[in-house]
Amino acid sequence: MYRLLRVSLSRFSLSWLSLSSLLLALLMSPLHAAESPIQDHPIQTTPMSGGDGSVEQFDHNAYSLPLGNMAMTKRLDFSVGNSFFRNPWVAAPASTEARDGLGPLLNTNSCQGCHLKDGRGHPPTEDENPIALFLRLSLPSSQADSATLEQRGALPVPNYGLQLQTTAISGAQPEGKLVIEYRPRKISFADGHRVTLQEPIYSIAEPAYGELPDALQTSPRLAPPMIGLGLLEAIPEADLIAAADPDDADGDGISGRANQVWDMRSGTTVVGRFGWKAGEPSVEQQGLHAFAGDMGLTSSLVPHTDCMASQGCDDFPSGGTPEVSDDVADFVTFYASSLAVPMRRNMGDPAVKRGAERFNALGCASCHTPRQHTAADAPRPALAGQEIWPYSDLLLHDLGEALADHRSEFKADGREWRTPPLWGIGLAQTVNPRAGFLHDGRARTLEEAILWHGGEAESVTQGYRALPADQRDELIRFLESL
Repeated sequence: MYRLLRVSLSRFSLSWLSLSSLLLALLMSPLHAAESPIQDHPIQTTPMSGGDGSVEQFDHNAYSLPLGNMAMTKRLDFSVGNSFFRNPWVAAPASTEARDGLGPLLNTNSCQGCHLKDGRGHPPTEDENPIALFLRLSLPSSQADSATLEQRGALPVPNYGLQLQTTAISGAQPEGKLVIEYRPRKISFADGHRVTLQEPIYSIAEPAYGELPDALQTSPRLAPPMIGLGLLEAIPEADLIAAADPDDADGDGISGRANQVWDMRSGTTVVGRFGWKAGEPSVEQQGLHAFAGDMGLTSSLVPHTDCMASQGCDDFPSGGTPEVSDDVADFVTFYASSLAVPMRRNMGDPAVKRGAERFNALGCASCHTPRQHTAADAPRPALAGQEIWPYSDLLLHDLGEALADHRSEFKADGREWRTPPLWGIGLAQTVNPRAGFLHDGRARTLEEAILWHGGEAESVTQGYRALPADQRDELIRFLESL
C-alpha cells in the first residue's frame, strides 16, 4: 500500500483531501474488507428473494402478484382483498354499501391511490394535491401522559389529530394544504463527480381548524411498497431482538434498536416492524390504521378515525359500525400479507457480483441485513420456514441530522428510522415511474438515497463518495438487481 501511495503522490501531487479520500477508498477495497466483521454477512446466491413464494414478474405488475406458493384455494381470498384494496371507497349513504363511509376528512379514497400498483408513492408536483405523501402531526411527548404515549406513540394536535388530511368529502373542509419547497444541496466526490440533491422544506398553508401550535411537530411519510409484508411479519421477534445492539456493545458504530409499540389486538407492547419508524406491529394494524387515518374509515380494531371531536365529523352520515366490516378487514389484511417478492435479476453479471461484495464491504449490510428466516410455525404454510432476502434488520437507526424529522414515535426518536427492506427496489420505478426513495421520496435515484444517509451510516456514505466511478456503478447495478 505504501508503495502505491508514494507512486500516486509523485505522479499526481494529491492534496491532503485527495490523499484522505484515496486512503478511505483503499480501506474499503475487498482486500481490506475481507478482514472486517462486516464480511460475516452472506452474499445472496439464489434469485428467490422472497423464498418459495417469489415470482418471476419484472414489468409494471411486478409487485401485484400473489405468493407463488400460495394454495389455489386461497387465490379467491386474494382477489377479493385486492378488489377492496384497489377500488375507491365512497361517502355514505351510497348504494355501494360494502365500500361506503369515506371521510369526511381524508387523504385519498383508495389504498391503491397511495400504493400505486402496490408500489411506493411519489411526492406531488407543484400543482398536485398530495396523495401518496402526507404529514404526521404531534406535540412534544413531554406534554403527554405515559398511557397516551404507550398506546398512541405520539401526542395528537388539538383540532388536527395525528395526521394532516388535505382532502374532504362534499360539505367538509380539508385541514390544510401541504406545501413543499426544495433547496439544492451540492455533494462532491473524491474523483470530482458532483450531484445536486433536493432538500424538501415542509409547511402547512390555510389551516382550517384553528391556529397550529408553535410546538407543532411534523413528519413527512411516503407510501412504501407492499411486497413481502407477510414474510416480514413471520420473522420471529426473538431474531429481531437478538440483532439489536442499542449500546453498540460490539463497537462497530451501528446501534440498531427495536421499537416497542402498542399491539391493539393483544393489548400489550411488542416489537414494531412496519412503517417508517417501525410504529406498527402487524400487517393488520398497519392497514386498519391507514383506513382510519388516510380514508376516515372505522373498523373493529380501530374504531376511531383521526378526526377530532371539535372538527364535527360526527355530523356526517356513517357507513356503518364499523365502516370496514370484519370480513372486509380480513380480506384486505390477507391480500396485503400475500403480495409476492419478485425474483432477482442479472445475478450472473460480474459487475453485479462485485457490487454485492462492495455492498457488504462498505458496511451497507450492517443495517440492510441481507438474509432472514421466517418461523417454522408461522400461522400460514406459505409463509412458514422460508429463507428470505429482504436486506433489512427492521430495526431503528440514527440516520443523521439531514434526514431527521425531530418527531418521536413510541421509542423511536427524531433521528431514527427503520431500515427499509431493499428487495424489489430495482423495479420501483418500473412499477411507478415517478417513485421516490427514502421516507419522503426526496431521493430521485438510488445514488441520491445513499448520499442522504448520515449518522450511523456516515462512514458508508463517505466510503461510497471515495469510490471510483466504475465501483459506484457496480454497487448501483447490484441494487438494481434486487
